Amino acid sequence: MKITGTIINYYFHCKRQCYLFANRLNLEDNSEDVRIGRVLHEIRAKDNKDSEIKYENIVLDKVSSKYIEEYKKSDADTEAARMQLIFYLKQLQDKGIIKDGKLIYDEKNKKTGRKTEIIKLDDNNIKQLNECIESIEQLVKQGKVPELEKDKKCKRCAYYDYCYL
Repeated sequence: MKITGTIINYYFHCKRQCYLFANRLNLEDNSEDVRIGRVLHEIRAKDNKDSEIKYENIVLDKVSSKYIEEYKKSDADTEAARMQLIFYLKQLQDKGIIKDGKLIYDEKNKKTGRKTEIIKLDDNNIKQLNECIESIEQLVKQGKVPELEKDKKCKRCAYYDYCYL
């Protein structure tokens, strides 16, 4: 199994979603939130040559002279977004590309503008990432769908029908 940024993100969001997605059960095409995210991405990408760069198993939202930028429509799950960006930074560092990361949250905090967080790839972040990847590999190999974590966030999840119906 090839770990992707989406798998990293889902691991922090919901272990069940991570397991299902990593085992090739993708239900995102039915999700309104995923469609909104894609539209926001398309709007940002229009007339911007530095937008969405695909490299091996990662898809970068934007690359600037100083940053790898990752856009999220809300700041609802900052740890998931942060670890996804750390994964991208580490993948690039392994190829000799050294940059800092910038997380940009579009939807929330509308009154004060965008929320931005700068991420630096340091030893602590790399350690956390390695532990995360090891845990994901164990989760995906277990051969059993993780138990349902009943949470208010489930109502907006692309996997809601799978889990609740």
